Amino acid sequence: MPKMKSHSGAKKRFRMTGTGKVKRGHQGKSHILTKKDTKRKRRLRQQTLVSTAQVKTVKNSLIPYKA
Repeated sequence: MPKMKSHSGAKKRFRMTGTGKVKRGHQGKSHILTKKDTKRKRRLRQQTLVSTAQVKTVKNSLIPYKA
């Protein structure tokens, strides 16, 4: 059976933690930043974890060789 292909967009968007959790960045930080207050933009800079409902999909389908 041939190797699975990793999803090219997902490779750039997700990182694995040491304990096997999946980290991601927040959405909404690329443009239209003038109407967002400083506190909100500062929070958007932080990484967060992928929700538990989607971890299995991300690990198995999108980034099988990172997991």
